[in-house]
Amino acid sequence: MEDIVQLLNRRPELKVCRDDIQSACQLLLDCFRSGNQVLLCGNGGSAADCEHIAGELVKRFSRPRPLGKELAEKLGPDLAQNLHGALPALSLPSMVGFTTAFVNDDEPEYAFAQQVVAFGKPGDILLGISTSGNSRNIVHAVKAANALGLHTIGLTGESGGELATVCKLCIQAPATEVPRVQELHLPIYHTLCQVVEDTLFP
Repeated sequence: MEDIVQLLNRRPELKVCRDDIQSACQLLLDCFRSGNQVLLCGNGGSAADCEHIAGELVKRFSRPRPLGKELAEKLGPDLAQNLHGALPALSLPSMVGFTTAFVNDDEPEYAFAQQVVAFGKPGDILLGISTSGNSRNIVHAVKAANALGLHTIGLTGESGGELATVCKLCIQAPATEVPRVQELHLPIYHTLCQVVEDTLFP
């Protein structure tokens, strides 16, 4: 995948993640081709990353995404000319009403797992982001996703933490300090989005 080659030329320290990045790209492509969705969860800066990723998938990222002819005809020229080909991605931290209700009434660390139960279905992907890999709410969400037949991808720091043991696939950015891990997460997930867009909207 040319986009991955370009990533590794820009950030050679990520060569250790090459195979996992390629596998994640394939999982995402299979997911979207099957009409499934991606759920995203993370805390703090990683929650912002979830928003970022969802934004890149739901609308165009770096190239035009023309709608299919049949959909464009149904929408009519005004809508069709102003909308993009879309990929379903849901940032779980964004649901403020649900989250505040859950953490007020229940154990906060199970909030993401509750959302997985609500929205997840077999063939979907849960992408859990945690620089340490040990965020309890992310681990619980991944365990729920595994039980429900979702594919699970972790995006962590070098150690991988518990996520590396519970996710079916874990991309472990080669850094240990939180700011450095987050610096590497952005080019990784941008590349995932780029590969998906370039493949599905050539």
